[in-house]
Amino acid sequence: MTGVGPERVACVGGGVIGSGWAARLVLNGIDVSLYDPDPDAGPAVQAAMVNAERAFDRLFGKARPAAGALSFAGSLAEAVDGAGFIQESVPERLDLKQGVLQEIDSAANGDTVIASSTSGLLPSVLQTGLKHPERLLVGHPFNPVYLLPLVEVVAGRDTAPEAVERAGGFYRSLGMKPLAVRKEIDAFIADRLQEALWREALWLVHDGVATVGEIDDAMRYSFGLRWAQMGVFQTYRLAGGEAGMRHFMEQFGPCLAWPWTKLTDVPELDDALIDAIAEQSDRQAEGLSIRELERVRDDNLVGILEALERSGRAGWGAGALLGEARRRMRERRDRSRRPGGPFRQPAPGAGKDGAAGET
Repeated sequence: MTGVGPERVACVGGGVIGSGWAARLVLNGIDVSLYDPDPDAGPAVQAAMVNAERAFDRLFGKARPAAGALSFAGSLAEAVDGAGFIQESVPERLDLKQGVLQEIDSAANGDTVIASSTSGLLPSVLQTGLKHPERLLVGHPFNPVYLLPLVEVVAGRDTAPEAVERAGGFYRSLGMKPLAVRKEIDAFIADRLQEALWREALWLVHDGVATVGEIDDAMRYSFGLRWAQMGVFQTYRLAGGEAGMRHFMEQFGPCLAWPWTKLTDVPELDDALIDAIAEQSDRQAEGLSIRELERVRDDNLVGILEALERSGRAGWGAGALLGEARRRMRERRDRSRRPGGPFRQPAPGAGKDGAAGET
C-alpha cells in the first residue's frame, strides 16, 4: 500500500454503502473484488455503478483514468486474497460484523489494512477475536460514497498508528477527506450531529407541527445551504458580525437554557408515527423512483461541488478537495496511457457472478 495505492481492493458487502465504495474505487481506476452472499446483489451493484459513472462523467469528464475492473467473488476468502486494502460494509449488527471481520482477518494478508464502514460501532469492540487487531479501524463514509468526500477514520484500542496513516493516505488518493476522530466515541462525529437534528425532526412530525416535506424545506432553503460550505461554527461566527464568535456566544448563548429542545427524549416510533412519516414521504417523492431521486441528488451535489471549486482562488471546502481530486485523476489517467503502463478498459460487472447485501 505504497505510492499511488493498492491495485486491487476487496469490498465485503454490496448494499448501498458497499456498492458506493465499489463505484468510487472502480471509477478511480482501481480493480475491485466484491463479495456478498445475497444472490440479488449483483444487479443492485450494477445499477449503482450506472448512477455513479453518470455523476463522475459530469465531475471529471476526460480527466478520468481508465476504469478498474469490478469482479464478484464466490467467497469472502477469494475476495480478500491478495487485496491491498479491504473495506467491510456488511449490515450494522455487532455479531455479524465481528464474525465477518474475524473471517476477513484469517483470510487476508497479515499486513493489509481492514476498514469497517460502520456508522457507530466502536472499533475496539470490532477488534474482539482478531489475530491482527492492529490493522483494523473504522473508515465511515457518507452516502453517496462515490460523491461525498468525508470518511471518518477511527482507531481502536489496538489499532497501529501506521494503519491510520495508510488508510488516510489511501482515502486521500480517492479524492476523499479523511477525518481522524480524536477519541473513540459511539456514532463518531457526523452521525451524532445528524442524530440530534433527526430527533428534533421526529418530534416536529409527532407533535403535528410540520410535515416531513416542510421540515426538509426549512433545511434546504436556509441553513442547509450555509452548512454545505461553511459548517455550523463558521456560520455562527459571521452571525456575530464584526465582533465575531465571542459576540455571537454572548448574545445567543443564553438561548441554550430555554426549554426548546427535546434532544433528551425520543418519540415512540409506534405504527401511527411510522405510517404518518412513510405516507408523507411518499407524497413528497411525487412518484419519482429511488434511482430517479438518486440522480436528482447526484446532479445537485455535482453542482454544489463545482460551485465550491470555483469559489475563491483555490476553491472552498469540498470544492478545493474536488480540484485536488481532478488533478490526481489526470495524473492517474496519464500514467495509464504511458507505454507499458496499466490500461484497464471499463469493466463494470466483469468476472464471476456473485452476491452482495445491504449496509
